[in-house]
Amino acid sequence: MCAMARPRKPLLSTDRIVQTARELVDREGLAAVSTRRLAAELGVSGPSLYNHFRTKDEILEAVADSVSALVDLSMFEDGRGWRTALHDWAVSYRAALRAHPNIVPVLARGPGRRPAALRVADAAYGAMVDAGWPPAQATSIGALMRYFIMGSALGSFAGGFVDDASAYDPADYPHLGQAHLLAEQQEKIDERAFETGLTALLDGLARQYELLRQDA
Repeated sequence: MCAMARPRKPLLSTDRIVQTARELVDREGLAAVSTRRLAAELGVSGPSLYNHFRTKDEILEAVADSVSALVDLSMFEDGRGWRTALHDWAVSYRAALRAHPNIVPVLARGPGRRPAALRVADAAYGAMVDAGWPPAQATSIGALMRYFIMGSALGSFAGGFVDDASAYDPADYPHLGQAHLLAEQQEKIDERAFETGLTALLDGLARQYELLRQDA
């Protein structure tokens, strides 16, 4: 009778390490990540991780880049106008960050040497220059969009209010009589605020663009 083969553990790979680290960050935050904890999650010995990453920071950089890779860039390649492209890109970018908010502080440091993050920056900048924006202003647009998108993903405005009406004494806060209701409408309020801000931002850029065209 043949002996039953032992079930094989999944091979350790860079992708598996990054996926497991991303899930850990999503569940417990950046502070939960250590090589020892990650090795335990993967069912391997700690030193085996060093065949793929030298430090915990390298792992977090890879996790951050895996989130950048989720951002749709097709709108910069399929003929959409620059304003529509920026809008659709911002929505996709924010969705990726909202799905993995705990990694945003790492992303906020800038792209560094992360390939996917650099592709995001390159696509947005290139599309603005191709649309006729001067390089310096295209750079500013990229920075502005990044500030706005990342800021919106860092937390919830509506979720920051407690659902206890007694916390908003009208003697102290005469205009916050309905603030305790915000939390239960969190998703709707935050989405509306993002779209309001994005529309205002794009309206302002459109006015600048028209002035550029007139001067040209």
